[in-house]
Amino acid sequence: MGVTGPDDRLLTVKQLADYLSLNERTVLRLVTEGALPGVKVGNQWRFRKAMIDTWLDDQMLGVTPRLVNEPSAEPATRQMLELASCFSLDQMVPSMKATTKNEAIEELASVAGDLGLVRDKTWFVGALIERENIMPSATGNGIAFLHTVRRTPAQVTRPFMILGRSVQGVDFDALDGNPTHLFFVLGLKLVELHLPWLAKLATMFSSRDAVDQVLSAPDPQAIYNVIAESERRLSGK
Repeated sequence: MGVTGPDDRLLTVKQLADYLSLNERTVLRLVTEGALPGVKVGNQWRFRKAMIDTWLDDQMLGVTPRLVNEPSAEPATRQMLELASCFSLDQMVPSMKATTKNEAIEELASVAGDLGLVRDKTWFVGALIERENIMPSATGNGIAFLHTVRRTPAQVTRPFMILGRSVQGVDFDALDGNPTHLFFVLGLKLVELHLPWLAKLATMFSSRDAVDQVLSAPDPQAIYNVIAESERRLSGK
């Protein structure tokens, strides 16, 4: 049995509208456009609160297009994490062995554990699986952005990114139904929640061409160089 979400209550359109401080018409528009996770039971929409909270989390981190406002605006002077501050060659799995979702999570979490980036590998595996059980992290286009449901600064020694590459691909329940090839695992502390690092990655890999460049890179250094160059282009440096 998988790890259950933190809150499995079902919400009506009205309850969700109140929760998000939106009007019901906006909620209906978002769900019918596929932007908001929900299910239609008969002629009534229902929303799993845990999935909504995860969707909001992704909104705040920038994984999904911003559709609702953050609870409190962050100052415009905040700086993004730089690639070199949270990623290095030893934080990469260039040829993943995993063939299933759980195997992929275990393989990537093991890197974080072996490098001492998390204090408890078992916790990290469980936290990543918990997030996947609520809502898959594979956004399509061959990529997935894995992170935990709740920021747990005591468990993360420093902000980090682990990159896994699977040339053959893994079925990761992607939104487009295609295999996932690149897995970005983020270890975030509470103080880094406002840093739009996931949004930065999502922008860097918004095109299939960017994904294919990483897939065709011959070695870890070449993979790192592709990502670093993409970051430089994004920042205009």
